[in-house]
Amino acid sequence: MTTFEQILPRLTEVLKAHQKTVDLLEWLLINRDLNGRVRLIVPEAIEMDEAIRDQMGLLAERLAAQLGPHAYPAEAAILYETSRELACQGATSYPLERFSHVWLLDRLATEGNWAQIAAETQGSRRVVFFSIKGGVGRSTALAATAWALAQAGKRVLVLDLDLESPGLSSSLLPPERQPAFGITDWLVEDLVDNAAAVFDNMMATSDLSRDGEIYVVPAHGADPGEYISKLGRVWMSKGRADGSRENWSARLQRLLADLEAEVRPDVVLIDSRAGIDEVASTCVTDLGANLVLLFALEGSQTWSGYRILFEHWRRAQVAEAMRERLKVVAALVPETDRIAYLEGVREHAYEIFIESLYDEIAPPPTEAIGPAPEDKQRWRVHQLVEGWSFDEADEGAPHAPWPVNWHRSFAGLRSLQGRLAVIDAQEVKAIFGPLIEGVSSILDTENVDV
Repeated sequence: MTTFEQILPRLTEVLKAHQKTVDLLEWLLINRDLNGRVRLIVPEAIEMDEAIRDQMGLLAERLAAQLGPHAYPAEAAILYETSRELACQGATSYPLERFSHVWLLDRLATEGNWAQIAAETQGSRRVVFFSIKGGVGRSTALAATAWALAQAGKRVLVLDLDLESPGLSSSLLPPERQPAFGITDWLVEDLVDNAAAVFDNMMATSDLSRDGEIYVVPAHGADPGEYISKLGRVWMSKGRADGSRENWSARLQRLLADLEAEVRPDVVLIDSRAGIDEVASTCVTDLGANLVLLFALEGSQTWSGYRILFEHWRRAQVAEAMRERLKVVAALVPETDRIAYLEGVREHAYEIFIESLYDEIAPPPTEAIGPAPEDKQRWRVHQLVEGWSFDEADEGAPHAPWPVNWHRSFAGLRSLQGRLAVIDAQEVKAIFGPLIEGVSSILDTENVDV
């Protein structure tokens, strides 16, 4: 019996067996519907070509036999469309490996799309704090980074997009400074063209900054109200006057652009939802992030999740568009055996990077491929003539972790706002130093001295 996991391998075998027929087509789409059943979409001109139509019929019969319940009956397995672009609307699409003009269309129940990567933003630098699992100190690290950047005179915009587990704003704002509304309010009001009613009251400045500013946009306002009811609506697409629809990701991008126009920040720090869902995919792939921090605990759950994501990028042939923005962060490095812990993170990160993201070549010596290790851009990737890869020991590689040390004084968000108000800068440096220096290196300024 064929299972979902066997669809692509068996589909590939069938297409290879009918390669001559496939080569006659201008394009071929493999449409996998919401239930995981496969149909073929071909140019409508094929419908009038009896010879090719008959060959496609044979291909469809073979496909139905191989995929069983995951294929439509042969007589209903072929659809005709005027253009590939029209057929791809509303679906995640990417080229099928080993074929130059065959694409897989995935019709998904959610709007999350890890296979389409937005170009890096050219305005304010955007940094996404992301993790496969929660409880890794991601939000705490973001708050400390915002504090340090503001201490150095930077204008920092912070967005709490961990909508299903909000709380970042409490680490940067005392209760009396919480704004009346948040991101969920804007997304819900935007559905009925009422977003302007909340925009001016959804952001507050932190009192923690010294020479710069921290502008905080929380997930919800001071009074969450019917938060669960609102949360169930934020992912919805918005109908336009011309009958088209604007998905929630595009709406969020519009909000971010408006906030940046209002604040004009040096950097935007985005706290993403953990896991592989539509919120996380939007934060990581859709918002034009210049840097995506991959928080990692040393353990099988972390690496299993990242391996799934990296492999998806490889299959979708978008790894090259994403890999240069990534950097591993070793989270909650323990007070004892820190060296061994970091070596474990580095080793496992290297394994999955080399499997899916690095090119299959041996990198030349460090001095031949990039800037000196002390350069402030040292974490940025080295573009090689022969390919894109790194030695496991290369400190400037994306897989080489920036450590965030566990410390009891930063173990919880509840007291972080008060903690940062009287914090010793040297303590911040000891815990978050490499992370803060790395983030500051993309701001075209000198590294932040905490």
